[in-house]
Amino acid sequence: MDCQADWNDGGMQWYEQVGRLEHIEHEDQERNEIMSTFEIHRATKRRAKLRLGMSGPAGSGKTYSALLIASGLGGRIGMIDTEHGSGDLYADLLPEGYDVLSLTPPFTPARYIEAIHALEEAGVSTIIVDSLTHAWSGEGGSLDRQGKIADKSGNSWQAWRQVTPEHNALVETLLQSPCHIIATMRAKTEYVQEKDERTGKQVVRKIGLAPIMRDGIEYEFTTFFELDVQHMAFVGKDRTQLFDGQIFRPELDTGRRLLGWLNTGMDEPQVKHNVMPEEQKAELIGSIYRAGSVDDLFQAFSVAYRAANALPDPDALADLTRVKDARKVWLEVHNSAAYGVTA
Repeated sequence: MDCQADWNDGGMQWYEQVGRLEHIEHEDQERNEIMSTFEIHRATKRRAKLRLGMSGPAGSGKTYSALLIASGLGGRIGMIDTEHGSGDLYADLLPEGYDVLSLTPPFTPARYIEAIHALEEAGVSTIIVDSLTHAWSGEGGSLDRQGKIADKSGNSWQAWRQVTPEHNALVETLLQSPCHIIATMRAKTEYVQEKDERTGKQVVRKIGLAPIMRDGIEYEFTTFFELDVQHMAFVGKDRTQLFDGQIFRPELDTGRRLLGWLNTGMDEPQVKHNVMPEEQKAELIGSIYRAGSVDDLFQAFSVAYRAANALPDPDALADLTRVKDARKVWLEVHNSAAYGVTA
């Protein structure tokens, strides 16, 4: 009877003893099914390309430092200059020289992407983006576009849904580039009053704070330098562990040390290129051709870009890019009154 009573409790003890075992077995089965969809491999240090971010206030030497580091990396240097010709001011700094691509407003993420691809096709080894801040807060940048779209639609959240993928596409382009990338960013500036230890007098000092860019941008880079007005770099993040926590002046040797770390390890495995089905490519081309505005065109091409890169199929991406460029020219000529800024 005691045994009968023990089990006649609405199944509570049965669940505790038998049901829990079945539940655990079911969880184990689900876990095994999930794990089977992932690839697990032994961590291996591989050769890589530099992804360096640098922020600082005006006068901190961001452009100068970027050029020195790029020279230390070796190879041909290309600079995307958004600072009204400042890229040419250091023409005599490097014996080997460097190339400049002047980027003027509107500073949309799409135009940055086109500029990066142009330098890649030109055969440069290192691309300096000077500065990346304009893609966020400049004329035609993400904040500007979000505001204009929100003003027109009356829906700020919906505007971010359109702008965020554009920003993400730019970040992805920086990360996937076959070139070394050095991106400078302006920093929010603040003035502090402090005592000069030598004279005992109060002095005003300018300091740089967070980069003027979307929050969290520093996490996208391998290493991130914060420069001050004395041209000294504080390294808050460094996956190379070469400069972690250090304060120093960036120079040629900084690039050489980074290159040594990047070249240590195995070669990247050869990526097998798949081929996009013709039906899918035709559908993507059709959506690009049907774009009635530059904004619509960017959205259509963003979908096509992600689809081609996911395979990856560089030939399909090249075809889709040519179609996009042709449609962009047509829209700019025949639909100049349509809302949107130039992609």
